[in-house]
Amino acid sequence: MNMSATLVLQQTACSCRSFYLLCKPRVTSLIVFTAVIGMFLASPGMVSLPLLLAATLGIAMVSGAAAAFNCLIEQKIDARMARTRARPLPTGQVTSSQTVLFASILGLMGLSMLYLFVNPLTMWLTLATFFGYAVIYTIFLKPSTPLNIVIGGASGAMPPILGWAAVTNAVPAESLLLFLIIFAWTPPHFWALALYRRKEYAKSGLPMLPVTHGEEFTRLHILLYTIILVAVTLMPFSVGMSGTLYLIGAAALDAGFLYYAVKLYREYSDQLAQKTFRFSIIYLTALFAVLLADHFLQMT
Repeated sequence: MNMSATLVLQQTACSCRSFYLLCKPRVTSLIVFTAVIGMFLASPGMVSLPLLLAATLGIAMVSGAAAAFNCLIEQKIDARMARTRARPLPTGQVTSSQTVLFASILGLMGLSMLYLFVNPLTMWLTLATFFGYAVIYTIFLKPSTPLNIVIGGASGAMPPILGWAAVTNAVPAESLLLFLIIFAWTPPHFWALALYRRKEYAKSGLPMLPVTHGEEFTRLHILLYTIILVAVTLMPFSVGMSGTLYLIGAAALDAGFLYYAVKLYREYSDQLAQKTFRFSIIYLTALFAVLLADHFLQMT
């Protein structure tokens, strides 16, 4: 292979990676994970492989498109923050026009896949989720109110409903419980990040809670929302949706989150806030994994 061909391949690989990073793969993977859990919980047996693949890929593509539009809209803000300044748009790895084209094609492909191979309800719910995150949250809520993550958290809590709708073509009460869990989890998860990144958010001009109301107020609300989260996570067991395995796992995880929330309120440090944020990701992943394991245990 000559030098020019090698250079073309390197540039192509670099471009592909840049577009991949626009999709916020870590966030998207958590979204897809909770959607897949919703699919399995909605099914009395195994989810058919074609449906599983189509729904997973479709939701992932639309989620990635929403993330790319978020990066496009917030590229000037991202350039002012250490956490985000290395993203493809602020660094010039991709242009705004390339991002619009990429996100539009990706989103339309994902929606088409959901409509054709899953069901129209899942497609419309996914489109509403896209609009809620990319437009309502990113354009209107995030720059205008410190409650942005509370209200906007509804979009991030939708994936289990999308997964459930993909299998049943309906939105039953059980799927709404999964929605409530993520909805209650989002504020303490994100405010922990905002606490140790508060100087960056102040510089960016975004009205995040630690900037507008101070650290102590934010720590108190992390604790209060964690208590709400604990109550919500017990609901699947209380209504008979899950069994003892889930109850034990949820109780253990809730105890861990409460430990961090109480300690953060009493003895704040940026390092502790960072640990709380990281634990919150492990918490949600493990909670849904235990819920799935409990579901399969009850099937046997």
